[in-house]
Amino acid sequence: MSKRALICGVSGQDGAYLAKLLLEKGYDVYGTSRDAQMSSFSNLKLLGVYDSVVTCSMSLNDFRSVLQTISAINPDEIYNLAGQSSVGLSFELPVETHESISIGTLNLLEVMRFLDRPIRLYNASSGECFGDIGAGVLANEQTQMKPMSPYAVAKAAAFWQVANYREAYGIFACSGLLFNHESPLRPARFVTKKIILAALRIAAGSGEKLILGNLKIWRDWGWAPEYVEAMWKMLQQNLAEDFVIATGQSYSLEAFVSEAFQQVGLDWHNHVVVDKQFFRPSEIMYGCGNPEMAYKKLGWKAKFSMPDVVSCMVKNKVL
Repeated sequence: MSKRALICGVSGQDGAYLAKLLLEKGYDVYGTSRDAQMSSFSNLKLLGVYDSVVTCSMSLNDFRSVLQTISAINPDEIYNLAGQSSVGLSFELPVETHESISIGTLNLLEVMRFLDRPIRLYNASSGECFGDIGAGVLANEQTQMKPMSPYAVAKAAAFWQVANYREAYGIFACSGLLFNHESPLRPARFVTKKIILAALRIAAGSGEKLILGNLKIWRDWGWAPEYVEAMWKMLQQNLAEDFVIATGQSYSLEAFVSEAFQQVGLDWHNHVVVDKQFFRPSEIMYGCGNPEMAYKKLGWKAKFSMPDVVSCMVKNKVL
């Protein structure tokens, strides 16, 4: 019989790419949204897999909703990709961010403990949990967490919930500490997509200025379709472990901007304005992950680096 996977947050970037990957591997794929009847599931449609995914409504903040859904679907694997996903927006919506990430994860774990079925859980954590690790330092699985945003605080809480349930109750649950990973499926509110769309409009003659915040931050940017493969690999192991998923290379946001404008034949200096109102209340100046453990134990290694990611986004490649 085919394995059955439940993707919480299937309508997002990662959820759509993961659904595509699992379908290619022969899974029966179920995906949740808070209101499946009202959701457009546009990313699933862009990837051509919407008709192959069984979608249903589920609220991760509602224990009864989670219990009913998992009881009915009886999945072999659950991928928790739901919750508020924007670091910047989390400063404006800290309570919603905490509830959708931390409480949602706790409900999944409690339902798994209650049902006592051989279900495996992947939890989407984040490299943001490590905070500002210092220039040139690569965060690994033993690096101390020092979250610097409501988003990162919620992700860190969910990470430790997963670790606790794994150790206390023997549940197969693990977290992927994913650093930034992008694609054309990113919403326009994300700075990477904002940059790409503006560069394309300006190249087409819009005459606008792109207004950005701090260009001096450094991030480890990867390609989202590669990162969902790491999620799947984590649930195929004999032992549940947490992994840092990253490229191991960090670039400044200025370098990202430069690459994007260069790919459309423009000098970014002529089209970009820095405005301090877009600076965050607290900011990670340097972030980079060490994917060595993922390579050794999962056989996973990123093939795309930042320039490749920018190129694919400019060309709108939804590979």
